[in-house]
Amino acid sequence: MLNLENYIRDIPDFPKHGVVFKDITPLLANKEALVSCTTALLNLTENQKIDKVVGIESRGFFFATSLAQHLNAGFVPIRKPGKLPFETLKQPYTLEYGMDALEIHEDAISKGDKVLLHDDVLATGGTASAACKLIEKLGGEIVQCNFLIELEFLKGASKLRKYDVRSLLTY
Repeated sequence: MLNLENYIRDIPDFPKHGVVFKDITPLLANKEALVSCTTALLNLTENQKIDKVVGIESRGFFFATSLAQHLNAGFVPIRKPGKLPFETLKQPYTLEYGMDALEIHEDAISKGDKVLLHDDVLATGGTASAACKLIEKLGGEIVQCNFLIELEFLKGASKLRKYDVRSLLTY
């Protein structure tokens, strides 16, 4: 496997002063890194039975759709308010630089569906925690929360203690 850290760049003071943004676009642009990353994320699932892969807007979509395809599962987007065209459930949350909310289609997950939640970065855990609440409101069983990057110093995994949390890279 390639050293994926070589394909992630730091962008200081984005989206606001004091935040160091982990930019994954160099990883996405490199075909070998993209394949290596997808394979490594799949390996984190350890061949568990997955019915739906839920990706969080927007950077979570990049790998969530690929994971769904490789796992022979459906893909479900979780998006910012007003972006989904059908009836939705909404969950507000706090993130490291403000407040926001997430929405999911109310028919996206069936009771008992085994769900893999994927996002690119686990920071404070607010976004992932809100996504988990939405999945569980619909009756989904979260098999794993899967991340490309975990910013351990922000202690986001502490908000996800009841789930199996796995990350490829930790900072």
